[in-house]
Amino acid sequence: MKCVCPGGGEGSTIASMSIAHVDRLAQLKRKMETREARIGIVGMGYVGLPLALLFSGERFQVTGFDVAAEKVTTLNAGGSYIVRILPQDIQEAQKAGFRTTSDYSEIDEMDAVIICVPTPLNEHYEPDLSYVTGTVASIAPHIHEGQLIVLESTTYPGTTEEVVAPMLEAGNLKGLKVARTLDEPGVHVVFSPEREDPGNETVARHDIPKVVGGCGPAGAELAAAMYGTIFHKVVPVSSPSVAEMTKLLENIYRCVNIALVNELKQLCMRMGINIHEVIDAAKTKPFGFQAFYPGPGLGGHCIPIDPFYLSWKAKEYDFRTRFIELAGHVNTAMPYFVVAQVSAALNEYSKSVKGSKILVLGVAYKRDIDDLRESPSLTIIEVLRDKGAIVSYNDPYFPTVGHGRHYDLNMTCAPLDDLCEYDAVVIVTDHSSYDYPGIVEQSQLVVDTRNATKGIDSEKIVRC
Repeated sequence: MKCVCPGGGEGSTIASMSIAHVDRLAQLKRKMETREARIGIVGMGYVGLPLALLFSGERFQVTGFDVAAEKVTTLNAGGSYIVRILPQDIQEAQKAGFRTTSDYSEIDEMDAVIICVPTPLNEHYEPDLSYVTGTVASIAPHIHEGQLIVLESTTYPGTTEEVVAPMLEAGNLKGLKVARTLDEPGVHVVFSPEREDPGNETVARHDIPKVVGGCGPAGAELAAAMYGTIFHKVVPVSSPSVAEMTKLLENIYRCVNIALVNELKQLCMRMGINIHEVIDAAKTKPFGFQAFYPGPGLGGHCIPIDPFYLSWKAKEYDFRTRFIELAGHVNTAMPYFVVAQVSAALNEYSKSVKGSKILVLGVAYKRDIDDLRESPSLTIIEVLRDKGAIVSYNDPYFPTVGHGRHYDLNMTCAPLDDLCEYDAVVIVTDHSSYDYPGIVEQSQLVVDTRNATKGIDSEKIVRC
C-alpha cells in the first residue's frame, strides 16, 4: 500500500526522526506490515467485532475487550450474537488467535488498541461520551511507550485531541505523553472513523477506503500501516479533527437528503403524486442526481445522531447549523407522521386508533439486519400504545424486544398467522423474507411506509 502523508510528499515521515526513535517506530511499523503486531479492539459490537474478524483474516493475533460478560462468554465459546456473523466466522478467527476478555490489564500486551464503543445522544440531544471516557479511563493505566491508540467511535470534531489524549496522559501510571511531533516519544493517538454499513452486500469491507488523522505524523503513519493490511486504500488527513468532521459530513449528507425526500413525500401525498415514481424518473439523469428514498424515520447509530453532535459543537463557536438541525428534526418527526397516517387510514374504516389491534412489521432499523439502534419502529410502537392501540410486532431477527436506552417495550414477536384479526398491518421495515402479496391478501388494511408493496394493486393499501 502506498499513501501520501499530509503536508508532504510520498514516503516515510519516520525516516526523518532520531535514530533511536526511528528504530522503535520502524519496528512497530514492520510488525504491522508482517502481521506480527498484537491488536486489541475495545467493544465487540456491530463495529468492533467485524473489524476483529478482518484483522484475524489477515493472520493478526486479535484480542477483543468488552465489559459485557455474556458477549465475552459467547465469543470465547465460538458463538455469535450478530446475525450476519456466523459462528464459523468466530471459530475461524480463533484459529488465528482471536479471543475476548473483560480484563483491561491485558491492554499492556497490545501493540495497537482500537476503541469501537457507542457514542449516543442523551435525553437532551447532546453528545453522550460516557462509553468513550469510561473506556479511556480503563485503558489509560495500562498503555505503554510507542503504543498506537485509535478511536473509531463517531463523535464531534475535537474529541480525540480535547478529551481522549488528555485523559490518556492523566490516567497512565508511567507519565507518558501523547506524541505530537516527529521527535517526541510517547503514545500515538489517532482518529479513524468507522464506515460500517450493515446489510450492504455490494461493497466488500476491504474496498472501503480508511481515513486516518493522527495527533502526530508518526501516529498517522503507524495507523496507515496497520489499516493498510486490511483495507485496499488508506486516506491520511492532517488531524483527528479533520477525520472526525469527515465522518460527520458523510452521514449529514445522507441525513439532509433523506429529510428532503421525506418532506417531498408529504407534499406529493397531498398532491396525489407518487414520490417513488418521481425518484425513479429523476435517477435516470446520468449526472447531478443521486437517489435517496423516504421512509418512516432514520435508524442506526450514525445518521440520526450526527447532525445533533455537530450542532452541539458548533455552539462553542457561536454558530448555528440551522439547515442541518432542520434536517435532523424533519427525520425525527417521521415516526409521528406515520402514526398520523395510520390514524387517518383507520378512520376511513370508521375505526379509531384507541382499541385497534395493530401489527407492526419489522423493528430493525433497516432491511435484513438485526440492529435496533435508533429504529423508528420503536417510536412508532410507543406512540401507538400511548394512543391506546393494542400493538404487536413481527420481525424474523428479533424474537423479543425488551428494554433499551430509549424504549421499554417488553414484547414478544407475534406470528404472521391470522392477519385478518388485526385492524391494520404497518410495514415499517421491508425485510426481504416477507411475502408482501400474501400479507396484503390476508390483511384488512396495510399501511406501507417503505414502498414494499410496489406493483400490488389493492384498495387495502395506504402508502405513506
